[in-house]
Amino acid sequence: MLALKITFWVLLFIVFYAYIGYGILLYILIKIKRLFGKSGIKPVAGYEPDVTLFIAAYNEKDFVAAKVKNSLELDYPIQKLHQVWVTDGSDDGTPDVLKQYPGVEVHHLPQRSGKIGAMNRGMKFVKTPIVVFCDANTMLGSESIRRIVNLFSNPKVGCVSGEKRIFSKDKDSAAGAGEGLYWKYESTLKKWDAELYSVVGAAGELFAIRTELYQEVERDTLLDDFIISLRVAQSGYTIQYDPEAYAIETASANVKEELKRKIRISAGGIQSVVRLRSLLNVFKYGTLSFQYISHRVLRWTLAPLSLLFMLIAGFVLALNEGMFNLGLYSMVFWLQIIFYLAALLGWYLENRSIRLKLLFVPYYFFIMNLSVFLGFKRYLKKSQSVNWERAKRG
Repeated sequence: MLALKITFWVLLFIVFYAYIGYGILLYILIKIKRLFGKSGIKPVAGYEPDVTLFIAAYNEKDFVAAKVKNSLELDYPIQKLHQVWVTDGSDDGTPDVLKQYPGVEVHHLPQRSGKIGAMNRGMKFVKTPIVVFCDANTMLGSESIRRIVNLFSNPKVGCVSGEKRIFSKDKDSAAGAGEGLYWKYESTLKKWDAELYSVVGAAGELFAIRTELYQEVERDTLLDDFIISLRVAQSGYTIQYDPEAYAIETASANVKEELKRKIRISAGGIQSVVRLRSLLNVFKYGTLSFQYISHRVLRWTLAPLSLLFMLIAGFVLALNEGMFNLGLYSMVFWLQIIFYLAALLGWYLENRSIRLKLLFVPYYFFIMNLSVFLGFKRYLKKSQSVNWERAKRG
């Protein structure tokens, strides 16, 4: 039983560290860094190079008017902000609607090649030193471009990530509330990551890179934003983050839609870990590797597996100790059972449109980890299409 007990505590440590412990450690490291008078990279106001707003769109006709209007209202010199739309495969009239707007550059091909194909092709038309990627269905905060560009005033910065914000309503579903809470926590970790050294991956809803650093991405890539940004970091630059540069969108319509989105992200995460395996070399990449493994790799690999095996190991240890004796292992086991029952109850109530916010966190946490197993299955079967099927939004 000693070996099983050691295994159990190792599994528990992995889960704790991946979801909470890394955040605590990061906070301590930031505090120590500040004691020595060191802080993260500071933006310089007034830096105004030409910028391209790059949007790869597929059948986004319903969002075109609002997106173009939003882009023209951004706080950045209009003569220095260029719009490039790549609409490969769109057959709903998106390119025709876009061509009605002067100053909007549209590159259309009738065949659909996926977002990566569109990005690789479209980047050849970008002539500005900085390119900002964003989605057609997300609206940007008015100062977002200016705040992102200000960080590029430092030559060490190769990529800047904005924040993804979820538009929430009082009667949000479990998906919406859970997703919103998750991104608030992620935003805090990203701020600390950036202050320590570098963010590990940008949000596809809004991020920017130095145009010269763009590397063509493999056509079957699922997480283009993640691969593009981390390859910039591998080149010796940092990824910075400004939460006040934000893209806002509504949450997934329901948990089924959110699970569909998470499965794709998980499949892409596992694919990314394989493709970026050289980044696991702490001796070569130092702090970047430490942050990458702690913040990303564990969540896509060992943490979900540890949750499963911890439940099995906990059951055996509780059985040996006496299931109802309320010893240490039996209490931990029953706490796990209560947590998963809360997630199950959250699912049951959600399907009946009864929303109890207390259950949103265990429910969202459960589907987040379930998606890793389902995403791994898709990755092995290579059944995840590179063509994004957008989740329905609330």
